[in-house]
Amino acid sequence: MVVHALLIGGTRFIGRHTVDDLLAHGYDVTLFNRGNSENPFADHDDVAHVTGDRHDHDALKAARDEADPDIVIDFVAMAPAHAETATDIFADVDAYVLVSSAAAYARTDVPMREDETPLHEYTEEHVPDDPADAMDVSVSESYGPRKAECDRVCFAAAEEGVNALVVRPTYVFGPYDYTERYDYWVDRVANHDRVLVPGDGDALAHQAYVEDVASALRVVAEEGTPGEAYNVATRRELPVDERLRTIADALDTDVEVVHASERELGAHDLTTFDFPLVLPVPVLAATDKLAALGWEATDNETAIARTVGEHLESDRTGRANGPDRAVEEQVIEALED
Repeated sequence: MVVHALLIGGTRFIGRHTVDDLLAHGYDVTLFNRGNSENPFADHDDVAHVTGDRHDHDALKAARDEADPDIVIDFVAMAPAHAETATDIFADVDAYVLVSSAAAYARTDVPMREDETPLHEYTEEHVPDDPADAMDVSVSESYGPRKAECDRVCFAAAEEGVNALVVRPTYVFGPYDYTERYDYWVDRVANHDRVLVPGDGDALAHQAYVEDVASALRVVAEEGTPGEAYNVATRRELPVDERLRTIADALDTDVEVVHASERELGAHDLTTFDFPLVLPVPVLAATDKLAALGWEATDNETAIARTVGEHLESDRTGRANGPDRAVEEQVIEALED
């Protein structure tokens, strides 16, 4: 029997890989979105497309009626109202999976655990004037609290009998990443012998390979428990220096990592936060709950090699995500004096 999946969103980054994963496991797929992004599956017989806005209640119901889905994966629930509408409209499906975020956690426990680490509180200051506004401010101070409240909506719906589940990825990387955060580091290693890194190179900002996020969404839909949340990230996180060396290996080159303290960066008006995917405190998420469902993560070397390979075929550089190279060289030269 063919299982049908409806994806709300689904044509850009995580969604694109999720479609590939679902097709590889025998699903038929319907995409529901506004059609503003290029659809890489436009010519695929097993992928249908329904155009509509998730803020249009009737359009979402029409997509449900047309697709008649067994499972629904929601990539663009950015405000509690989105989750409330979706858990109502899709109350009878076998699984409604909300793509949340590790940003929902209020503390950076080491590691953050789904059933122990508290979520952000959601207050009036986090409420968007219009739920549609939330779509354009996904990276903001209110992002974590909004995602946390979306999670709570799913938990409440599950208590009422809806098969609602939550998946919380950490920092996602991989092929076709339009944020270009990871591209910044690949570009640096590919084009320069020396690369500047804040701190001592041991920083841990837990990342999740995009193909693993895609498979996690399917596994949670198939095997997860309604009302539960599941973290997804690499099973072994790499410190910054080791990650850069692994990128260099994938590029068949060498890299010299140059470390700079906060004071040394500050002399050139830089801080750690000017560098993508580097944080001053460790951020790690436990993934044993997801692994217990049968999910397996791709090894770091393979994940990074695939990411580097696609980067080389793209026109992305990620340079806008970090310091200007001329400033970086000034810091490196000052450290050598």
